[in-house]
Amino acid sequence: MKAASNRRTSAVACLVFLFSVAAAAASKPVAEKPESWVGTWASSPQLAAATDMPQGIAFADVTLRQLVHVSVGGSRLRVRFSNAFGTTPLAISTAHIATALAKGSIVVDSDRELTFAGGPTVSIPPGAMMVSDPIDFKLPALSDLAVTVHIKQAPAAITSHPGSRTTSYLLPGNVVAQAEMGQAISIDRWYFLNGVDVAADSCAKSVAVLGDSIADGRGSTTNGNDRWPDNLARRLQQDKRTAKVGVLNEALGGNRLLRDGIGPNVLARLDRDVLSQTGVRWLMVAEGINDIGTQLRAKQTNEDWATAEDIIAAYRQIVLRAHAHGIKVYAATLLPFGGSLYDSADTEKERQQVNQWIRAGGAFDGVIDFDSRTRAEKSPSQLAAAVDGGDHLHPNAAGYKMMADGIDLGLFAEQSCASTH
Repeated sequence: MKAASNRRTSAVACLVFLFSVAAAAASKPVAEKPESWVGTWASSPQLAAATDMPQGIAFADVTLRQLVHVSVGGSRLRVRFSNAFGTTPLAISTAHIATALAKGSIVVDSDRELTFAGGPTVSIPPGAMMVSDPIDFKLPALSDLAVTVHIKQAPAAITSHPGSRTTSYLLPGNVVAQAEMGQAISIDRWYFLNGVDVAADSCAKSVAVLGDSIADGRGSTTNGNDRWPDNLARRLQQDKRTAKVGVLNEALGGNRLLRDGIGPNVLARLDRDVLSQTGVRWLMVAEGINDIGTQLRAKQTNEDWATAEDIIAAYRQIVLRAHAHGIKVYAATLLPFGGSLYDSADTEKERQQVNQWIRAGGAFDGVIDFDSRTRAEKSPSQLAAAVDGGDHLHPNAAGYKMMADGIDLGLFAEQSCASTH
């Protein structure tokens, strides 16, 4: 009887313990699952030159409205602002987002204020980037988003993206919620705007494009969003295997792999513009043509320049650093430039050497052969007439579409996520 009593006592104690554990667990707040984010739009920053500045207005007590054309959509987003080249803080007193209409107008009912750590203002330190708090906002894929900020004070050194091929609008004072910008000063540049992310599931990833003016869209239509990365984004959305893939255009006009040009060289900006971007799974490298083409000027001025061997060494560095972050790297062959300011027997020989290595070197996870897609049939060192933008170096809008149409979308289809698309 005593043994039975002890067993009953132990059983009661065990039940009390279990109930107490359950009660304690129930009283604790359930940890929320961290949000997963993917980049839907991005822009590589560079230092604004005098010709990049708006005329008749300064970046002090000014409203700046900028439009971006996103790739993947979502119902929750956040916006990134950059003071990468500033030497003093960038003071933003308020920032809004809204659905964009033509000529800088917005859908008023869609206007929402962004916050930073719960407040409307943000001071971005020199060289830094700041990300807004997440906000609920219906953002369809391939739509236009207006980002409007009131800049209280900006540094003398302005962080910009000259190759926006998109019009921005400036008005004095704080009019961030104003529906139309009819009286605004307009300029085809972006300022301080670094990226837009959307909340997504684990299958959503982005592809970053490291490029020069050809990826940046020189020769494309202003406000037309018809650069080849834009056309790639449209194609990705049309295929159920890739509808969750965002495109981040990290191109800079005049950019080189190994030497600074209008902006920082690729090896210097790789961490900021690719490796630290949101949700990057793939990297497309479309760089090197400026390294080869500027040899002509460098030889005349007795400057150092990059050879084909130097360019190949730079590619190897990009692959090494991207692979360390689990990012697959695809390379694009260099387009023909016969008849352009870059054309010579030596530069064509270097281009062929680089392209041959891209195709056969085995360093990349995949190759996109833009060269064979755009060259003239009877003069393969030149762009085909149908794609030539006129300077024999940059394609036209039709050429950019042709380039994107030739990209195998299977390169961006993750087998593990196929059933969820």
